[in-house]
Amino acid sequence: MDVRLQELLSRVSEEEQAILDGNTQVQQQIYTSGQEFVVDSNKLLKRGKLIDIRHHTRFVHFPKHRHNYVEIVYMYRGTTTHILDGREKVALCQGDLLFLNQNAVHEILPAGERDLAVNFIVLPEFFDTAFHMMEDESLLRDFLVDILTRKSDKSVYLYFQVSDVLPVQNLLENMIWSLLYKQEYNRNINQITMGLLFLHLMNTSDKIRYGNQNQFDQERVARTLAYIESHYRTAALEELCGELHQSPSQMSKFIKRHTGHTFKELLQTKRLNQAAFLLATTELTVSDIIAAVGYDNSSYFYRVFLERYDMTPREYRLKER
Repeated sequence: MDVRLQELLSRVSEEEQAILDGNTQVQQQIYTSGQEFVVDSNKLLKRGKLIDIRHHTRFVHFPKHRHNYVEIVYMYRGTTTHILDGREKVALCQGDLLFLNQNAVHEILPAGERDLAVNFIVLPEFFDTAFHMMEDESLLRDFLVDILTRKSDKSVYLYFQVSDVLPVQNLLENMIWSLLYKQEYNRNINQITMGLLFLHLMNTSDKIRYGNQNQFDQERVARTLAYIESHYRTAALEELCGELHQSPSQMSKFIKRHTGHTFKELLQTKRLNQAAFLLATTELTVSDIIAAVGYDNSSYFYRVFLERYDMTPREYRLKER
């Protein structure tokens, strides 16, 4: 950890000083102009900015609220306890990362002086570069797309326990440094850094918790997605069920309930994403790509590819070239 960053982040803000002086409540006018407590990006971001940071307000219970932007909470030092949707408790420890979509109802229990949580205030369009960098599409990428846009009206969060993943820690500290010191070209630097962060997070499926699921369910979701990512060419629901000691009917219902898709849909998404990646980056023939991603029926592949991308594989390759 950089000592200068710690000093900057540790400084007591005017709002925190007022709390220490006896004000027992968060000053909502700092965050919103409306009656409902929806933290407004217009209050926290200067005009034209897509991202900024502020340290979490300590010494007081931060009441239930939502955001009209994507919030990323990084636990720089110490711990904080977050309550999501009024019932799910998440204790962030040093190095942990919490993504919240715009529909998440969020409150935070009082933090102490040494508890430094950095809140990233991010408008969805900031992530455009990151998504373009994630060319090798994955199921985690799709989850991130859902959480970082308004595709779903549900409250969604992703909780990454990545304190031991050094590249993730370095990238986050680099982004904090860039935003605090306002270096030249920092928008491009930070958008690329966010893309690198996403690429590293894609390799941490064993360290993710998904919103509103108990630990056993979270592990099953993570193992399902990891299984499809690793075995998409030959993946079969029966094989996954054997690994997880579940019946196919139980597992089918579980996957649909917790991901919004069937096993077949998740598998097809991965296979088509991989086919698109190979079309854009290799000279393999379409027939070879069909076999490489696990299809044995070329007519079926052409049909589902056209449905997904609204063009043939050849047209897709020409477009990407």
